[in-house]
Amino acid sequence: MALSTASKANIVKTYGRAKNDTGSSEVQIALLTTRIESLTAHLKIHEHDFHTRYGLTNMVSQRRKLMAYLKRTNYAKYLELIKQLDVRG
Repeated sequence: MALSTASKANIVKTYGRAKNDTGSSEVQIALLTTRIESLTAHLKIHEHDFHTRYGLTNMVSQRRKLMAYLKRTNYAKYLELIKQLDVRG
């Protein structure tokens, strides 16, 4: 399920660098994390929804790549983001 406009705006406001910042790595990772969490909840109910599982694995892969980029370019922001989102550890 897609994110509502209000929830997406709230995430952009929380993690964005500027008012309309939707392209920074932090915002993209936060948006992907929210969608991954909702799809994970969906798959707990609908175990045989393989199309959703395929999309979920692609999103997890994209988030992993973005996190690797952020770790390489701005390690302090990376540590802060994984603590806020509770993604690792």
